[in-house]
Parts: sequence; C-alpha cells; structure tokens
Amino acid sequence: MESRVLSGSTTIHGLPRLRRLPTTLSAAACTPIVGAVGDGGNLVWGRQLRPAILLEAPPVNLLSPVIKRETLLRPCHAAASSPAEGSDSAGEAKVGFLEKYPALVTGFFFFMWYFLNVIFNILNKKIYNYFPYPYFVSVVHLFVGVVYCLVSWAVGLPKRAPIDSNLLKLLIPVAICHAIGHITSNVSFAAVAVSFTHTIKALEPFFNAAASQFILGQQIPLSLWLSLAPVVIGVSMASLTELSFNWLGFISAMISNISFTYRSIYSKKAMTDMDSTNLYAYISIVALIVCIPPAVILEGPTLVKTGLGDAVAKVGLKKFISDLFWVGMFYHLYNQIATNTLERVAPLTHAVGNVLKRVFVIGFSILAFGNKITTQTGIGTVIAIAGVATYSYIKAQMEEEKRKGKTA
Repeated sequence: MESRVLSGSTTIHGLPRLRRLPTTLSAAACTPIVGAVGDGGNLVWGRQLRPAILLEAPPVNLLSPVIKRETLLRPCHAAASSPAEGSDSAGEAKVGFLEKYPALVTGFFFFMWYFLNVIFNILNKKIYNYFPYPYFVSVVHLFVGVVYCLVSWAVGLPKRAPIDSNLLKLLIPVAICHAIGHITSNVSFAAVAVSFTHTIKALEPFFNAAASQFILGQQIPLSLWLSLAPVVIGVSMASLTELSFNWLGFISAMISNISFTYRSIYSKKAMTDMDSTNLYAYISIVALIVCIPPAVILEGPTLVKTGLGDAVAKVGLKKFISDLFWVGMFYHLYNQIATNTLERVAPLTHAVGNVLKRVFVIGFSILAFGNKITTQTGIGTVIAIAGVATYSYIKAQMEEEKRKGKTA
C-alpha cells in the first residue's frame, strides 16, 4: 500500500480510513468561487440571496499530484486559520487582472459607454437624413436588442433569470415609460439637430426633482432647486436662437424627459434581485411590444408605399439593412454597458459620468454634422451643462451622506 502511495498511482481515497484529512486548508482553497458561493451566500443572478450550507473546494493532497474536488461540511473561514501552512502547500492565490487593476477596468467601461453612445447618435442621425421614420427606427433599435438578448440566453451568456407574473406586473410600467421616452427621443432626433435634442434633455434632472417633490413626497433642499436654475436658463437661451429649432423636436424631447422621469419612479417601485442584464432584456421585450402598434398605425402605410423604396434607391439595400442593424446593436450595447458601468462606481462618479457623456455627444455631433450654432446657443448650452453638473454633484453628496448615516 505504501509503495503505491509514494509512486503517485493512488489518490487520498486509497489511504486507510484511520488517516484523517488535514485539519487546516490553504487560504487559496478558501478563496470564494466567483459566480457560485461567496461570503456565505449563494450568488443567484449576481445577488446574494440565501445562506449556504455546503462549500465546494479542493482538498490539499500532499502525497499525490492528482487533486479531486471534495464536498466539505465545514465553513471556509474556520479552515483558513493557518495561512503560512496553506501558502507552503498550495502556493499563493493568483490575483486576476480585473482585481489587480480595478480603476483601469472601470475607465475602459466608461470609454466604451461614451464611444458606443457617440457612434449610435451619429449613425442614428445619418439614417434619419435619408429615412425619416423615427417610429419604425425605434422598433428596429429594440428588435435588434431583443434578438441579441435571446441569442445570449440561448448560449447561456448570461443565463436567463426566471420571471413570474408578479415581477412582470412591476416591470410593465417601467417598460411602457421606456418605450414612450425612446420613441419621443427619436422623433426629436429626426426633427432637429442631435446637439439641440441633448440640450433639451439636460432638463431631465429638473423633472426628476419635481417628481420626487410632488409625486413621491420627498423633500428637495433649496440648494438643489437653486442648482437647477442655470439648467432652465441655459436651455431657454439655447432654444431661442437654435437654427434647427422646431416645435415637434422641442415638444418630443420634453415628453421624453417626462417619460424617463416616470420610468425612474416606477423603477424604484420595481426593485428586484434580478441582475441588470436580465432586467434590461425583459424591459426591452415589453417595450418592443409597446412600440410596434404606433409604428404600424402612424408610419406603416407610408413605409409600404414610398418610404422603404426611397431609402433603398438612395443608399442601396445592403447599406440600408446594414445601417439599421448596426444602429440597433449600438443602441442596445451602449445602454447595457452604461448600466454595467454605473453599477461599478459611486454616486458622485455616476453623476459626473452622465454629465460628461452629454458633453461628448453634443461636441462630437457638432463636429460630425458641421451644425452651425449661434454664440447665444453655445453659451446657453454651456450654462445648462454646468447647471446639470452642479445639481449632480450636490445630489450625489447628499446620497453619499445619507448612505454613511445608515451604515454608521
């Protein structure tokens, strides 16, 4: 028996039963398994939901190079009492790139969020220049995203989270507001310059504050209201002299602000343990169903008669289909990356990131399309963005202080 053990042909299971497993395990063996069990909780759809009893980890075998996984019925923190012994037997735990350079990874997420957003806005506006049908294009955005989600679920990246009727009832109002906000944003993009639409959408914090005060009953401090004054003044200045101004674009952008405000309100009521990727996928599916009827009713007859034929005649069938596919992909990916990015950062970083994103989109859209803006429009846009930055900074500080007060 002993010779077989020393030759490595028998694992620890071949030893006499009088021998016992080591009383200590290495620290590496106690490292939480990503996506399985960590800190005493089962990670289901990215959330810790319930305590774990069984912890799966490989036992240390000093006599054989063969290591088999065993199910241990003792907690990991109790087994890691001797780090020195563990480091001798199993070596130091390897630190992955994501854990070693978290700031670099977060920076990459921000870059991809801005990059995809800018490309989406530019490509979207180029499509409207030869195919001015925002309801149909809105449906294409969501349709491509839904197909992407279904394919991802089919291959298990990510695994589809189950949904029941109760959760669906909570998500339907969020999805309806998302659909209305998305359609009206596209109507505005088709009617006026991209930079002007984003300037109008800078008013969204004002609508959020008003809804919080008068609908949710939350008390908004005077300092927060005062910080919104430059936003209103700046948007007013930019609107009065904007060369591409028309009422359809202006009113559509305002409706979009209101819709996204209500989306935020309903999202707070629909808090769930489901991860953001699956949550956004379900919202996209419901929003697509909501967007199809108005597209068919308002643009369907014209599309069949002249719209599709004119677009193909101008750019060709291959480019037309390619543009619609890629604008849908960029729309879905930038929204998904934005959600994943904002989950990685603190509220203040979140606020600054949102403001900088709007600055990037406005700046690059002006360069891409060569839009001429008056001096007053430029000054008004800068004032509005500065107001949004001030508001976001104050609000983020308030949320951080509230969080620290709860944990104290």
